[in-house]
Amino acid sequence: MKMERVENMCGGKGHITIRHILGEKEMNGKCRLYAEVAVEPGCSLGYHEHHGESETYYIMSGEGDYDDNGTVRPVKAGDVTFTPDGCGHGLVNTGNENLIFMALIILD
Repeated sequence: MKMERVENMCGGKGHITIRHILGEKEMNGKCRLYAEVAVEPGCSLGYHEHHGESETYYIMSGEGDYDDNGTVRPVKAGDVTFTPDGCGHGLVNTGNENLIFMALIILD
């Protein structure tokens, strides 16, 4: 599995770590991303919009504030978020441990 460290993802603070579960070949043009993402305490994934695709997060551990198209709500382990085509989202780790989630981007 390919590991990737991204600084200031989508204008966020600090960095995130992405562990790609499937590569481009395995996603067969149907998905853009299937990965485990870790956001360290105090770091964030900046607000961004999706066009021609949707994204789902499954929160595995940690806690944070999720910006759902302008409405901020807390998230924790077991929560699921969905951002449809044409909408946006962002995520801030507000806890003291890594915020870890599965990310799936499906192409429309």
